[in-house]
Order: sequence, then structure tokens, then C-alpha cells
Amino acid sequence: MLGFGIAAAQSPVIFGASFVKSSLTVARPSASASASASVSYSRLCCRPHCCRGLPIGIGMANQILKTTTSHFSHVESISKLSAAGKISGVNAVVLGEALASEEDELVFPNDEFSRQALVPSPKKYLEMYKRSVEDPAGFWSDIASQFYWKQKWGRPVFSENFDVRKGNVKIEWFKGGITNICYNCLDRNVESGNADKIAIYWEPNDPGSQDSLTYFQLLQRVCQLANYLKDKGVKKGDAVVIYLPMIMELPIAMLACARIGAVHSVVFAGFSAESLAQRIVDCKPKVVLTCNAVKRGSKVITLKEIVDAALVESAKSGILVDLCLTYENKSAMKRESTKWREGRDVWWQDVVPKYPTTCEVEWVDAEDPLFLLYTSGSTGKPKGVLHTTGGYMVYTATTFKYAFDYKPSDIYWCTADCGWITGHSYVTYGPLLNGATIVVFEGAPNYPDSGRCWDIVDKFKVTIFYTAPTLVRSLMRDGDEYVTRYPRKSLRVLGSVGEPINPSAWRWFFNVVGGSRCPISDTWWQTETGGFMITPLPGAWPQKPGSATFPFFGVQPVIVDEKGAEIEGECSGYLCVKSSWPGAFRTLYGDHERYETTYFKPFPGYYFSGDGCRRDKDGYYWLTGRVDDVINVSGHRIGTAEVESALVSHPQCAEAAVVGIEHEVKGQGIYAFVTLVDGVPYSDELRKSLIHKVRNQIGAFAAPDKVHWAPGLPKTRSGKIMRRILRKIASRQLNELGDTSTLADPNVVEQLIALADR
Repeated sequence: MLGFGIAAAQSPVIFGASFVKSSLTVARPSASASASASVSYSRLCCRPHCCRGLPIGIGMANQILKTTTSHFSHVESISKLSAAGKISGVNAVVLGEALASEEDELVFPNDEFSRQALVPSPKKYLEMYKRSVEDPAGFWSDIASQFYWKQKWGRPVFSENFDVRKGNVKIEWFKGGITNICYNCLDRNVESGNADKIAIYWEPNDPGSQDSLTYFQLLQRVCQLANYLKDKGVKKGDAVVIYLPMIMELPIAMLACARIGAVHSVVFAGFSAESLAQRIVDCKPKVVLTCNAVKRGSKVITLKEIVDAALVESAKSGILVDLCLTYENKSAMKRESTKWREGRDVWWQDVVPKYPTTCEVEWVDAEDPLFLLYTSGSTGKPKGVLHTTGGYMVYTATTFKYAFDYKPSDIYWCTADCGWITGHSYVTYGPLLNGATIVVFEGAPNYPDSGRCWDIVDKFKVTIFYTAPTLVRSLMRDGDEYVTRYPRKSLRVLGSVGEPINPSAWRWFFNVVGGSRCPISDTWWQTETGGFMITPLPGAWPQKPGSATFPFFGVQPVIVDEKGAEIEGECSGYLCVKSSWPGAFRTLYGDHERYETTYFKPFPGYYFSGDGCRRDKDGYYWLTGRVDDVINVSGHRIGTAEVESALVSHPQCAEAAVVGIEHEVKGQGIYAFVTLVDGVPYSDELRKSLIHKVRNQIGAFAAPDKVHWAPGLPKTRSGKIMRRILRKIASRQLNELGDTSTLADPNVVEQLIALADR
């Protein structure tokens, strides 16, 4: 593994200069056949009210936080540990033992795992975290220095203004430093001896075949595409739209753009032509990269036809794209069956392989743009999140390394698509910057059956498996037998991304998929943050099912009330961040005012995440979901305004209001209240037509799960829709509707309730 980062102690030293060898007696639930079990555990409990029967080392607790400052309010509860004696009140297990019931609240890393972990103890975490917030310039400079820079950055290492009251919001890290992220992902690995190491294993939709690329081969393929793009006039700062499925050409395209300083904008290959056209119009690309089709399970999706329609639509707005480079995905569709426009469309395989396998690097400033990624907002127009090069590179690599406790021998598989931020940071850039071997999977995780994931895990000996709670819940519903038929012995660390994972799914993931031996890195972060913000470090902290635990290095989360005042201790409120981190996005493309209004004006002086959060008595963070008009469906953020706009574009829809509801698989589902044009009757055909309209305009993933006919919507006298009431109706929490007397027409609520099951 490339040696960037701060060296972590590899000894079992935890509290102070020596460790205490103790016998941990783990209490079992009363229903268990065994009342208790003892294991040798070379570490101390790191939280109050912990495992029954754990002797606490004399004076150790006070040593941990002897230098605690206000920065560490999220872990100050550690200081409550008594100097000696037993702590009681909570059931716990150690890695290797099953979480037997809902009563089990903590999972401790075992001694063997911690001893080999990059961050092996709470003390080591506290040491690193303390430095990261008290000396961020020094902390991140030490890590950044382990990458290749053509020219080192100047002073200061970073500059920031988070407070809109003091002028424009501005974030800069390593400005003046000259580097290239593609060079650090590929050339640097080849030069350090990893040329023959597998960079990518590729698993196609249909089982039975595979492909792979070493780091040297990947570098060659990237250089060929980079040379082609340069030959076609793409230069530093130009935008390139990538509309590809999860074939190896997708990360190749991202890296090729980065190599020549072009700004890539990957669009998830599930978005509709209209959504793709919106993004093309906004960023005005020189080239669109796509493929003719993809198989998703048994279904063939003709991506090229979607691109054709998008280019027609964008041309109406005056944005003409002269080149559409198309990869022939032979397993899905032959080129003879592909619709074609001569003069604009070019087959990838006909041109790219003819170019040289070496390409000079375009060296860029750390603050030069790397990519645009469009994310849903609370208004209809998608937001073009802009990430720059240097800080993002350092942050994604570092978060990947520590959150997954990455080792050079690991085989890593993230099931995310590169059309989302997870695919950028933790399929492509973060892993490759660490010299990791990654698995890229083209198909559906339940095709041909629900055991496909574990077949792939065993096939490639995957050690780190990172996925979304939606998939976990889906596989959980399908039954344990699809998991247990495969050994999965290679798995070492599990991860969760995209939304809060509910404790029951966490336990199933831990017990069944991980065989009770794999810690779960339950990560909280966003498109805007670039990388993990709150996440477990597998060898350091005991985990609570469903909690993201503590902040990553350099991240200072705060929970504020509605007035923006910070709340200390156990509390609930709005999750904000004070002070910048290297991976933070710098602006919304072409709309800095919206950037400030959305993220920095709600609570001046802070970055507002848009998420609600709870901090428990032990300092653990629990994400409670979106607090703005964005619904998190299967980890995909979908603006309610986007769905409403699509619905009202239907000629028979007069008005629509969309809210999120709990969904047993997706986390949140989309619930649409629809008012029809006068005289139009309710019908199942119309309901399907409305859903189809959303699928066409946005994509299948945004289709409403429920359409609720609404003769009217609950509004104030000023015309504001009372979404609070709609959420209660959608969730059938009819005894919690609150005061409806202030509505312009209170009778509307009764009508909606009467139509609830229609």
C-alpha cells in the first residue's frame, strides 16, 4: 500500500503507556442458552455504562482526556469511567459473537482485529483527532506530502470563510500546489512496484465470465482515451459528460478526463433523456461518452437512444454537442441494431485503441475543478456540485484508508454506481489512490437470484464489502438461505452508505452476512462533503447498531437548534459542521448565490447538511434523515420539487405535493398527493400514466410508490401547502395531525383521510 498518512500505532497500547489485560464477561440475553461467556480482551471499555463484568484499569480513564478541550465534547463521556470497579447496564458482544437480540447494544472489536488496525484504540483516535482540529494545516499537510506534487502548495495551507455575514463563502486547500489525481492513482502505483497488481476486476451482468486490468494496463487504456479526447480538441477546463453503466470504461473515462485537466460530469445511466439534457445544457460539454446499451438483470436498456433524445432536447436550448463517443457493449446489443447519426456518433472500439498508450499529464492547481456532479435540491433544478482536485484527492484517499482499515492485500467491492458520489469517491478515486484492487459489477445484485452478491464475494475473495441499506434490507427480506449457501470467509470489513441503516438491518448484516466477525463502517457523508464525515474506525470504537459513531479526522460536527445555537451533550437537532475540511465542495456550478443560500445562510457560520441528527448520552451520532424537501430513496437524493414538476406536466394533473414516507426496503419512499383537472375521474390507468410521466422525465428510481388522489391540498390562507399534515396522512399518523383550524379549508384533511386507501 502507498504510504501516505500518519502512521498509526500497531501495538495493543490503549490507555496510557501500557495496556491492561482483562477478562471481559459478556452478558447474554435471558433467553440465551448460555448465561455468559468470557473472552480474553486486551483493551479497556471506552464508554460509560458498558459491559457487565468488565474491570476498569486504575486511573486510565482520566489519562485519556487529560488534555480534552471543547473540540472533544462528542467523546467527553469517556471521562465518566470510574477509576476502578465494574460498569453495568448494557449488554455487549465482541467480534466473533452474534448479536443475539435487540438488547445487545455494543459490538467491541476483538483483540486480534484491533492489534492489526490502523487506528487500534480510542486513545489513538483521540490523539489523531485532537491534532486534526487543533492543527489542521499541519495534520493535512503531513498526509498531503505523501502524494506526488509537481509543485508544493503555498501558505496558508487552507483559507476559509463559512460565515455569509463576513462576505462570500470561500474554501481553499493546498492552493498553489500543482498535481494531478490521475497520476497519483495510476502512474504513482506503477512506479512504486504495483504495475502488475490487479486494479479492477470486472464482473458482467450475466454470470460466467469476467475481465480484469492491472495498474499498468489500466494506465495504458486511460492514456489512449485521453489522447483521443485531446485530439478532438478537449482541453483543460472543458466539460465532458459521461453517461455509461458500470463497465470498466466508466472509471477509465473519469481518469482520462482528470489526466488532461478536463472536468468530467458523470450522469447516472438511469436518468431519463430530459434529466440528461438538463445537465448537458448546464455544463455545455465538448463530448458525450456513452455506450449503445446495457443489460440490467434480464432487461436491456438502450442508453444510446436516451442520449440521442437528450441531445435533441439540449439543441433546443442552443447547446450542440458535435461528438458522441459510443462504446459497443456487445453483451447487450450489437452495433448493427444501434441507431446512428453519421458525423456525430463514433464507435469507441474503432478509434480509441489506435491512440498511443502513453499520454503526458496536464498538471493542475489543487483548486482547479476535477468534476461536476448534479444532485437533487429542494427546487426543481439539479445542483451542479463542484469538487476541486487537491483537497478532494487527499481527503477521499485518507477516509478510504482509515474507515475501511485498508490493507494492501484487501479486495474491495463497493456496489455503488459511478453516477453517484459514492462511485466517484469510493469506487474510483479513494481506492485507486491507495493502490487497492477493486471489483466493478455491471449488473443487478439479485440477478439471476439473490445470492449473486455472495457468489461474487467468493469468486474474487472480497475482503471489504460496501453497500447501501436498501440492498441489505432487500436481501434480508429474500431470506438467509441465499447468503448462507456461500462461505463468504474472505470478508473482513462491511460498510453501509447512502442513508441511515436501521438497527435490525444492521444486526442482520453483521450476524448473517459478516458471520458476526466483521465490523460495519456505517458512514455518513454527502455529495457535497466529498468523503466520509462521521464514521466508525473499525479497530478503535465499539459500535452501536445504527449509529455512525464519531467524526472523522478534521471534521467538527455540531448539533444546533432552530435558532442556530449549538446544543451540548445528549440532544437532537440540525446537523451542521463548523470549519472546513479538504474534501468540501467549493461551489454550485454557475450559481454561487444558491450555494450560499442552501448551505450557509440557514445557520450563519456553519455548513448546514440538511440532515437531522441525534447525539446520545455517550456521544454517538445517529442520523435521523432529511429535514428539507429532499427524499432519500435507496441512497438517491430526490428533490420533491422535481417529482412535483414532473407530475404537474401531465395534462390531467392540476397540482401535486410529494412527501417521503418510511419504506421497508428503500429507506424512504415517494408518496404523491395529486389533484386532477376538474372533471377528470380517478382511475388506475391515470395513476400508471402519472407514474410513467415521472419515470420519463427523471428516471425509474424517482417513480412514486403511492399516488393519493387529492380533491384539494391542505394550505394556509397564504397558499402554503402544509406538508407536515401530508406526511402524517401518508404515514397514517392520524392522531398526530395537530391543529388544522388555521387551514384555508380544514375539510380538505377529512377528504384526504377518506381517500387514503382508494
